[in-house]
Amino acid sequence: MHNVILNKDRVDDFISQLAAFRTVAAPVSKGHGSFSFESVTSAEEIAMRYVPTILPPKKYFMPQRETLLEFDFGERSVVEAIADLDAITLFGVHTCDLAAIQCLNMVFSERPKDYHYLLRKQHIDIIGLECNIYCDEYANCASMNTYLPAGGYDLFFSDLGDYFIVDIATQRGEEIVGKGAMFAEASDLHLSALRELRENKKAIFSNELPIAPKKIADLFDRSFGSNVWKDLQERCLACGNCTTVCPTCYCFDIRDEINLNLTSGRRYRVWDSCQLEPFAKVAGGENFRKERSARQRHRYYRKFRYPLDRYGRFFCTGCGRCSRTCMASILLKETIKALVKESEAKIWKGWL
Repeated sequence: MHNVILNKDRVDDFISQLAAFRTVAAPVSKGHGSFSFESVTSAEEIAMRYVPTILPPKKYFMPQRETLLEFDFGERSVVEAIADLDAITLFGVHTCDLAAIQCLNMVFSERPKDYHYLLRKQHIDIIGLECNIYCDEYANCASMNTYLPAGGYDLFFSDLGDYFIVDIATQRGEEIVGKGAMFAEASDLHLSALRELRENKKAIFSNELPIAPKKIADLFDRSFGSNVWKDLQERCLACGNCTTVCPTCYCFDIRDEINLNLTSGRRYRVWDSCQLEPFAKVAGGENFRKERSARQRHRYYRKFRYPLDRYGRFFCTGCGRCSRTCMASILLKETIKALVKESEAKIWKGWL
């Protein structure tokens, strides 16, 4: 729509105004270089520069544990669908997480639609925050083309020194800005500074992988039987950390919980992980991905190959969370490099 500016000495007024009407969740420092999206009421609580949070903001769209319905089969049978909807404004969402939310939107909008997700999404406002420099050495957002904003937000903040330039992208964003008199219209000088920032970022953010993004699909087509997966099997602890922190992993399990009266209870869903041994087990005890190598391979293909056919985009957004939290130091960028090296060796020897 258009751009406005917000001086940094007015950011606290902006956050306080938002928090007066609805819950505001923003990145908060937890110490030791860790951050988490939590409820805030002032700008002083917010980490404006932060490494991607421990859990991504997807936890607000699909909670780790979510009641779907409650039932009571006592004197009369009652089944009631539950939709716990809170009005939330997410502030400070990085571009990698904005891209991840767009991925989830596509998944849960397909038939059969996930109405719990879609209803909750309608009650969440999103305010993005630009990364002017790399978060840390684990990020690969340049290779995934997620280091620049590409929609998926109501407002987007870019730090330009003494002020933020704010992109108003939706009608809801217009309403948020219109509630206060703290914003001013952006001038050509401000827009020029933003363009300069983006040009400088192109020099800072460069492809972190030894392969062009357009060739990644072909790499994975050649790598299904790679020895790299066997190496990961020897190292992987099957803890599920990588999928738990991933902003685009959306697998869940459905469970029923019966109360002590044995007639009432609830049905809920909880996050699940393809890295856990029981995930691919079916009736009769057959397990289609019993080996850790198969589960690790599946995880990488779910990020770099399968979504390209179905959605036309990678489901890795370059946030680096999986590498950052892996207890076995399995690093995404190193895995891709190993696949490239092995593939190039096979081509050189004439095996491919």
